[in-house]
Amino acid sequence: MIHTNTSLIITSISGPNAAMKMFAKTSLANGINFIVIGDVKSPKDFKLDGCRFYSIEEQETLDFKLAKILPKKHYSRKNIGYLLSAHQDIIIESDDDNFPREDFWLVRRRDCDAKLIKMNGWTNAYMHFTNEKIWPRGFPLELLNQNKDITGNRFSVSSPIHQGLADENPDVDAVYRMCMKLPVSFSKNTSIALGNASWCPFNSQNTTWFREAFPLLYLPSYCSFRMTDIWRSFVAQRIAWTCDWPIVFHNSTVWQERNEHSLIKDFEDEMPGYLNNAKICSLLENLKLKEGVENIPENLIICYKLLIENKFILPDEIVLLEAWLEDLKNIPK
Repeated sequence: MIHTNTSLIITSISGPNAAMKMFAKTSLANGINFIVIGDVKSPKDFKLDGCRFYSIEEQETLDFKLAKILPKKHYSRKNIGYLLSAHQDIIIESDDDNFPREDFWLVRRRDCDAKLIKMNGWTNAYMHFTNEKIWPRGFPLELLNQNKDITGNRFSVSSPIHQGLADENPDVDAVYRMCMKLPVSFSKNTSIALGNASWCPFNSQNTTWFREAFPLLYLPSYCSFRMTDIWRSFVAQRIAWTCDWPIVFHNSTVWQERNEHSLIKDFEDEMPGYLNNAKICSLLENLKLKEGVENIPENLIICYKLLIENKFILPDEIVLLEAWLEDLKNIPK
């Protein structure tokens, strides 16, 4: 199925592996601009038909302010891929250990049928798609045993942010991996859309962003690698409320064959989230933000200043965020 004005973004330190080869082949056939963002450890001779690879050296020559100051050896290098694709209408992001299913390649649409859920507090979206005891990375551990039904009426909803699930080795935290069972695959079910005052972390492994939400793609650098996309999701959700955008969670369209990880290292890197995720969202929820899409840049600054003031993220983050917003502003529409 031919797409238009769509990019697929991955960051990787690996050479072309089986997952990237599958993405490249089918992206080429579907008219999708596939970009891989490298880092310090990426192979210098990376080459893959159907893929545009950017080495760390090439990134630093780009005409983006952020490219000159973005820290190396961090997942937030993916921000460069977002900027390279910000002239497009749709950005899809994934990781180099996810394999796309056939329905991954369906044309992405902003509108969909979903159960709309509002004013529900912390909502474990994974439980809508399975009877297994499972939770997404970033969900507060202290709230896992809350008995909260995911109920809502089915509507046609419109959202510029869609989170797809991943089968077999879904995005769960180190506590889950050390204590519970894998693999897990999700049942097919109606999408859910989390609206105002409903929280659930979402990740960067199978996520679709439409142009109006592109500023919210920003991944913070001065925090743990395991928290960058999770804390981004909390900021994005809070600002989405000001635009009357729900966050859509839909059926899995990828499966993951997870790269090698140290679970103890993951646990250590996730510790700031275990201790602070619920608090972060409580603080964000109490913020006074301006309504409307035009105020997203200002609201981003407010949200990240809050995270800095409460010492969740280091002060240098604001310099990167301001560069990101300036770069986005200068990209022709």
